[in-house]
This record gives sequence, C-alpha cells and structure tokens, in this order.
Amino acid sequence: MTSCVAPVFNPFTLTLVQLGSTGSDKAANLQHAHEMVMKAAKSGSGTKPQVIVLPECFNSPYGYVHFPTYAENIGYTPGEEYDIQTSVSESVKMLSSAAKEAGVWLVGGSIPERDEETNKVYNTCTVYSPTGALVALHRKVHLFDIDIPGKITFKVRHFYPALALPALIVSAGERDAHWRRYNKLFRHWYEPRRLIALHSIKHSPEFARIGLGICYDVRFQELAMISARQGCHVVVYPGAFNLTTGPLHWELLQRARAVDNQIFFSMCSPARDMTAGYHAWGHSMVVDPYGKVLVEADESEMIVHANIDPEPLQSVRAGIPVTKQRRFDVYPNVSAGK
Repeated sequence: MTSCVAPVFNPFTLTLVQLGSTGSDKAANLQHAHEMVMKAAKSGSGTKPQVIVLPECFNSPYGYVHFPTYAENIGYTPGEEYDIQTSVSESVKMLSSAAKEAGVWLVGGSIPERDEETNKVYNTCTVYSPTGALVALHRKVHLFDIDIPGKITFKVRHFYPALALPALIVSAGERDAHWRRYNKLFRHWYEPRRLIALHSIKHSPEFARIGLGICYDVRFQELAMISARQGCHVVVYPGAFNLTTGPLHWELLQRARAVDNQIFFSMCSPARDMTAGYHAWGHSMVVDPYGKVLVEADESEMIVHANIDPEPLQSVRAGIPVTKQRRFDVYPNVSAGK
C-alpha cells in the first residue's frame, strides 16, 4: 500500500455547531454564527474543544437562487500567507475573529465564493488556526444535482450555470480509463494544500491530521479514501441533507465512510427550519472507525461535543488490517489523489 505516514494522533474534542436562525440578513447570520462559536468554546463537560465546525452555507439561505447574491471574493492562494485585514470577505473576517477569540481551530462551514477572475461561484470551506490565520480552503467537488420523483428536485446547474466545480475538463484523447480520468482531476485540484489536509499547512494542529469535504461529496467515496490514505485520522464535512435524503442516507453514508477507511467521520448540518425554502435534516454527528455514532444532534439548533480518542482507530486497524491487505494489482490505488 502507498500512503503518507500519519503524524501523532492525540485525544482532542471535536465540537459541531448545528446552527439555526439563518435568514436573509447576512450580517445577522454572521453575528449569530460568531456568538454560537463563542458559546461552543465555553460549553461541554469541562474540556475546551480544540476544533469547532460550522455547517454548510451558514451565511445565507440554502438554495441556488441565493448563492450569487451572498457570494464573496476570498482570494486565498493555498500555501501562501493571507492578510485578513485587507480581505473583502465579511465572512472570512468574522471566522478569523471567532477562531482567534475562542482560541480554537475553526472549520468555517461553507459560504458561496465568487472567483474574482472567472466570476464563477463555488461552495467553499475555509479553515482557521487558533491565531485567526486562514490556513486552508476547500471547494466542494460534486454539485448537488438530484431528481427523486415526488420528493425533491435540486438541479443547481440548470438554474445557475455559473456555479462551478473545481475540476479540469479532460480531453477525449486522455480517456484511457475512467479511474485515470478521475485521478487527473484530483492531481490538479487536490494536492494536499488544496484538499484541506491541515497536515500540509504551515500552521497545523499538533494533535491530529484532518481532512475535509462538503455535503454531496460524501456520496463519492474516493475523496474520503484519499484523505485516509494520506494519513487523516478525522474527516469533517459541513453538509445540509434534506428531509428526503437525510433519513435515507445521512447516517448510513457517514458510517460507511468511517468503516471503509477506518477513520473518524463527521458531518455538521444546519438546524431544521420549516419556514425556510430548504428544510435541512439536522442530526449533526460524529462516527468512530468502528461505525459507532459517538454523538448526534436532533433537528434543532444545538451544540454537540465528541471526545476523539485514538484507541478505536488503532484497535480497528490492528484487528481488521485492511490497510495492509489491499490489492493494487487488481484495482487502482487512489492514495496520491492524482
């Protein structure tokens, strides 16, 4: 097997903020998110969390019609220092301030991001160190385009073509195999500094290696596989499943990704608001490498804490050593994320 050597993995507390009260007033949304991060940093059973996570699209109502209006320019280049003071993004400034004030690593959910050069809109997560530094950025890989008759239809690209995927178009001449095409996408967009992989950032957590995706990305196991093969102990996905896909697959997919990759897996949802245009499932949770749900929210606004202990990861990998039993002579190795 080819994979990165994992760094030290020490116990830490992972906290999910299942945020409610997200309306049309962006300033109010940001203020509420800041208040909830501060509350999360002080709540729990006596141990201050090291990592706090916000949900997907926390600064705007959820829906393709809202994303262009609420989109912000971030202008971050992975691996380079970012000047928070000169940033034009209100959300970035708030998240930086919250991380610094709380003294935590903050996975800033996601916001609509507008690329200043291309004018394309992305669903983007930013990550901040306890000093408030912006240290990583991840753009959602897979757009949420589904159609379940009689239940829900959500076709992002039909309604807003400028919404974009961070991917290359591969020419016909390069189509030698499906997995090779897939790997070519990852080579360009998901080198470690682009993926989140906090291990590759100058200011990285000393307690664990953490990977990231966003919502619909969870249905594509390759992304979690790459994170795990590159040594991630924990993978976090801000997400917003609905009342159709939530009861069907929200827990199932998280447990599958955790068991398949022998990692801790977590998704953080908005709270459910039946007066909104999009009804989120809620039920933010953390799953251990055995597939056991450690903590789970209900559908309301709430904060949940999970104590991440390395022991389950170590014991499951020792007892069921699939990492040493893979057959790359039979199927491709996605470890490098090429």
